[in-house]
Amino acid sequence: MRYLLLIYGAENGAATQSEGEQRTMMDEYFQYTEALRSAGVMQGGEALQPTTTATTVVDDGGKPLVTDGPFAETREQLGGFYLLDVPDLDAAIEWGHKCPGARHGKIELRPVVEFS
Repeated sequence: MRYLLLIYGAENGAATQSEGEQRTMMDEYFQYTEALRSAGVMQGGEALQPTTTATTVVDDGGKPLVTDGPFAETREQLGGFYLLDVPDLDAAIEWGHKCPGARHGKIELRPVVEFS
């Protein structure tokens, strides 16, 4: 079963960390990514640019209405994701709990719809 593991956290959190703390966090993510790969459950994943680089598009009567920035104002922002292929939700939860972002933000696990 495939799950999207979404990593939410406060973007401004890195601004309060020292360079050493930021490097430690990145090392934890590199180790986590390698653990996912070694276990054979990672199908993809990426870190995302800050929400200040986002563009939102909606349909405005057949024409695109484009605005800068994210759609929703929230305390936590989507910072990255992994696409996992695991046996079940319990396995997805286990990997979600191991994600470094679970200590500083929230991890959302969303099943992927499998179209035939």
